[in-house]
Amino acid sequence: MTKLSVNINKFATLRNSRGGNRPNVLQAAIDAQKFGADGVTVHPRPDERHIRYDDVRQIKQIITTEFNIEGNCREQSFVDLVLEVKPDQVTLVPDTLGQLTSDHGWDTIQNKKYLIDMIAVFKNAGIRTSIFVDPEIRMIEGAVETGTDRIELYTEGYAKRYTTDPREAVQQYLVAATRARSMGLGINAGHDLDLQNLHYLVQTIPWIDEVSIGHALVCDALYLGYENAVQLYKRQLNVE
Repeated sequence: MTKLSVNINKFATLRNSRGGNRPNVLQAAIDAQKFGADGVTVHPRPDERHIRYDDVRQIKQIITTEFNIEGNCREQSFVDLVLEVKPDQVTLVPDTLGQLTSDHGWDTIQNKKYLIDMIAVFKNAGIRTSIFVDPEIRMIEGAVETGTDRIELYTEGYAKRYTTDPREAVQQYLVAATRARSMGLGINAGHDLDLQNLHYLVQTIPWIDEVSIGHALVCDALYLGYENAVQLYKRQLNVE
């Protein structure tokens, strides 16, 4: 079954807006695991507008499930943090400085040499690597040549089209995921997945290894409660 990694950035955003330690980000990580999540994801940025570097270090000390750190490897501070903390997985995202949220995948052809070098740095440290890509065959094929263990399919396009035509929305992702699997890549997915569109995605592509969900899950938690929200997302992943 596809695993659920809960991105807890939004807990940190709320905390930082007021100062102090409410909500407690470490407790959010502990509770995500207690409530049934298979892992915790964080996306630290240099301006520390949500997850702070010290949060990442502290989460590493208390986490009992999989720990995924995502971010821009062009930032040396990010690279240094990942190598220090040694999470289970690092997800490389081609963000620009100050970017509101991730909005595109890597051009794995244009950046092939760079990605080969960076992926080797993390794999030599024993960290599984994943790179954020759009659902395009040539980008999937380029990803294989970088040596990455997995890709993370950028699913905003699927989420936007899902409400009008689910079958059309998922088709490009199915083709990309099929090609990735045939070439030996593990497959993650993330961005704008929610309680409405998640089940159809993993039902159509049941070999997705992991989804990373933060914003939508935290929004649902405001109304449904954190534990209930995690459990509801887990149920969406059950396609048996």
